[in-house]
Amino acid sequence: MSLLVRAESDGSLLLESKINPNTAYQKQQDTLIVWSEAENYDLALSFQEKAGCDEIWEKICQVQGKDPSVEVTQDLIESEEEHIEEMPETSPLIDLPTCELNKLEEIADLVTSVLSSPIRREKLALALENEGYIKKLLQLFQVCENLENTEGLHHLYEIIRGILFLNKATLFEVMFSDECIMDVVGCLEYDPSLAQPKRHREFLTKTAKFKEVIPITDSELRQKIHQTYRVQYIQDIILPTPSVFEENFLSTLTSFIFFNKVEIVSMLQEDEKFLSEVFAQLTDEATDDDKRCELVNFFKEFCAFSQTLQPQNRDAFFKTLAKLGILPALEIVMGMDDLQVRSAATDIFSYLVEFSPSMVREFVMQEAQQSDDDILLINVVIEQMICDTDPELGGAVQLMGLLRTLIDPENMLATANKTEKSEFLNFFYNHCMHVLTAPLLANTSEDKCEKDAVVGSTKSNTICPDNYQTAQLLALILELLTFCVEHHTYHIKNYIMNKDLLRRVLVLMNSKHTFLALCALRFMRRIIGLKDEFYNRYITKGNLFEPVINALLDNGTRYNLLNSAVIELFEFIRVEDIKSLIAHIVENFYNALESIEYVQTFKGLKTKYEQEKDRQSQKLNSVPSILRSNRFRRDARALEEDEEMWFNEDEEEEGEAVVPPVEKSKQEDDFPDSYEKFMETKKAKESEDKENLPKRTTAGGFKFTFSHSASAANGANGANSKSVAAQTSPASSNGSSSKSTALSPALPAPKVGELGGLPCTGERTHTAVGSRAGLGNSP
Repeated sequence: MSLLVRAESDGSLLLESKINPNTAYQKQQDTLIVWSEAENYDLALSFQEKAGCDEIWEKICQVQGKDPSVEVTQDLIESEEEHIEEMPETSPLIDLPTCELNKLEEIADLVTSVLSSPIRREKLALALENEGYIKKLLQLFQVCENLENTEGLHHLYEIIRGILFLNKATLFEVMFSDECIMDVVGCLEYDPSLAQPKRHREFLTKTAKFKEVIPITDSELRQKIHQTYRVQYIQDIILPTPSVFEENFLSTLTSFIFFNKVEIVSMLQEDEKFLSEVFAQLTDEATDDDKRCELVNFFKEFCAFSQTLQPQNRDAFFKTLAKLGILPALEIVMGMDDLQVRSAATDIFSYLVEFSPSMVREFVMQEAQQSDDDILLINVVIEQMICDTDPELGGAVQLMGLLRTLIDPENMLATANKTEKSEFLNFFYNHCMHVLTAPLLANTSEDKCEKDAVVGSTKSNTICPDNYQTAQLLALILELLTFCVEHHTYHIKNYIMNKDLLRRVLVLMNSKHTFLALCALRFMRRIIGLKDEFYNRYITKGNLFEPVINALLDNGTRYNLLNSAVIELFEFIRVEDIKSLIAHIVENFYNALESIEYVQTFKGLKTKYEQEKDRQSQKLNSVPSILRSNRFRRDARALEEDEEMWFNEDEEEEGEAVVPPVEKSKQEDDFPDSYEKFMETKKAKESEDKENLPKRTTAGGFKFTFSHSASAANGANGANSKSVAAQTSPASSNGSSSKSTALSPALPAPKVGELGGLPCTGERTHTAVGSRAGLGNSP
């Protein structure tokens, strides 16, 4: 019979141990079964419940023919060594050799030999403690060092390292006292495996400087800080990384550091005079940059230490900081030029956001009532993200994660009236969204692209500047916007339609950086994934599949991520049977796509389209002819009524108020001065590589032009609606751009009055998406 232990998560076997008739099993503390398998291989099974332990114990006793009431199933074979272990505590524990130079080797052997036996480790620790042995050893260390006795110093290294591995807090108290710690560090410098001893004491006394940002008057607190730093240094720098078998040897050392940190944070937190002085200097304009840098670094470390506190103490800690004004202080510091200061401030901000996003949101909304948008904390954070000078955008990635936490409805307080969610999102879209999207809108505007387009480029739109750092930043912004599409419903819907945002994003499908093209595609995929008819009509009226299909054809026969992602988008539309999109794609682009036969997606779309047409014609045949003549007109009106209701309806979706359209003062081409300044200084600093890499090769004879002017999405407008509708082809929607060329002649010309696959009478092509969503007002 064997003991089997399986993992709860996946059922994999963690242990299989045969129950041998001669193995001595011990039951301890009602929930522990302990035994040895090989000479130095001890095993313990720990049970959550006493009942489970008893059940297994009975089985073991059954195999060995013992009564389950015993605590040990076999008598231990008494070797001399084990006889010592059985002796009562009062008897002499372990006889320590006298503390002399010629006995150092013997002492080293003794210390290393007990490490494999828990009972002997305990006894050695007690003996060392009772005889004040450690201080005697450290006196010998000084003698050896004066005599340059290398052999003795090597033995002392082994002894002190072994004593640390005994894992006893009472010994640590002695070793890490002010009196002894530097000698302990000294012993650990003489590792026998090193040709030259390390100079740890020199580093700790001369290089490592203790900076008191504000003088610490409490001597106990100062001593604790010094001790913690040095012990952490011993653990992280001096001691080698413990092997698998030594992992638990230093658990008490880790606890020692942990509890020291808890004490330091508690003592500092209680000293309100000290903390308020730190805050005062941090926000004082007269404070010089070096001093401010030290203050911020102090706070960063303070917050890092606070992670050791129990949850309720951590709550009290952050509430103390909030009361003293940590957020306004951070706002000042995060906007500073010094990179180190900004980086430390970002780390502090991340602790606050992780602790309580609601606290940060509340502060920002209150602040918005008193100051203008540019200096709002969230806008400062967004501008830091946009202006990150690191080529890999390390800081920007961290800030983007924090922004996502702040705008995530999942962690907003769900009170009865959901006020936090609706209030904060209204605030964010009115005051912050234009700052976040500024680089995106700036880099995809028509005049920008015309100005920066490469001479002789075959592309009608070239995304510029197309350098790697800008592309990475735009990818981060898109990731955040994609998150908004998924979680913010109508707030982001209003914004996308007001700014004609999807068209601008799809300009990035032309980027030479495939990862950015994929980000743009993912944004569109999330929108289509919502299966929202408003979005669908916006896409079909604006002819927004065109850049996606261009990218697919440009990609040629390459079997890569871009190819798969585009096909997955169309496959989703086919599987979910999104009728308006299927009709639009088949009517406008099928001739270009029918040659793609390595997947059945496009043929499947055509089949779905034809099935729907047959269904419609059967319905039509069953309707009396008098109604048939009015069919199209009624449908168009019904559509408009639906849209009218959505924009005018008073009742709240999910109990939230509909967002007013974004204020017109924040036009899409206005973006913060800081971004412009940043781009100018960047251009001055680096001679940017203006050459575009070769574009993805074009395959097939079909090529669409993609106009990204906002008016293309508007439908015909105002008094000219009839005449415009009559001239329009689906590729350019309403002939909005003089540069735009018609579709390849192979595509069928649309019927008059059909715009983007939606039937209409020709009397009115003006729809609610164009006017009420605010598209008509876009430049």
